[in-house]
Amino acid sequence: MSQADVPHVPSERGSAPVTFDEAWAAVQDVPGWLKEGQARILWDEASKLGPGAKVLEIGSHQGRSTIILGEALRAKHGTVYAVDPFVEGRLFGGLSTKEKFERNIAANDLGSVVELVQDYSTGLRPGWTTSFDMLYIDGKHDYWTLSDDLRWSVHLPEGGAIVIHDCFSSIGVTLGILRHVLFSSTIAYERRSNSQALFRVGRPSAADRARILAEMPWWIRNVFIKVLLRLRLRPLARLVGHDSPYDPY
Repeated sequence: MSQADVPHVPSERGSAPVTFDEAWAAVQDVPGWLKEGQARILWDEASKLGPGAKVLEIGSHQGRSTIILGEALRAKHGTVYAVDPFVEGRLFGGLSTKEKFERNIAANDLGSVVELVQDYSTGLRPGWTTSFDMLYIDGKHDYWTLSDDLRWSVHLPEGGAIVIHDCFSSIGVTLGILRHVLFSSTIAYERRSNSQALFRVGRPSAADRARILAEMPWWIRNVFIKVLLRLRLRPLARLVGHDSPYDPY
């Protein structure tokens, strides 16, 4: 799929804006690790953008977050670049996941808004030249990939939102934030909903840096919970407030 700007025609469903509640209801049958408060961050940031806005999403899975972003941009005739390699194999979901993604996008009539770019974000980035207005990172959660994905931010305008999932939960993602954002002069941390963290392009203040450090106890708690779950000690995880078989996100 080419990254070139392709003019989109209005959806047959029309361009009348929907509400967040309507968009959230639309993804209830779409599997994925996106909670309501996390979806709200995506919605709010995308809704602030102007006509023809572009959002780049790294890691789309079956389209849960993509649909939220797409609905926020529909009335603006905007574009969501959905970047995902859809790796074959049981661990990653493979081509069947791509088919489910495409079905979910079609079912929500977002084909004129969402442009699938089937590629690795790290391989695609060096040759990418199109600017965009918002960046959503939910790709591979290791230190090296997150570090590279942060480099996509050069295509954002001043004040552009960078939303990162599994922040202060994943070890790799959090180490990447500590290394590349804590002392950055171009990215500032604002807030989070669970592990969905909102950053913004701009010079950070001392308070912005302090907010990152203030998340460390919550990160340590999440790592501890993950260890308990790996050891099949879910009853102990409940004692620290985690009543789920899944990692905190």
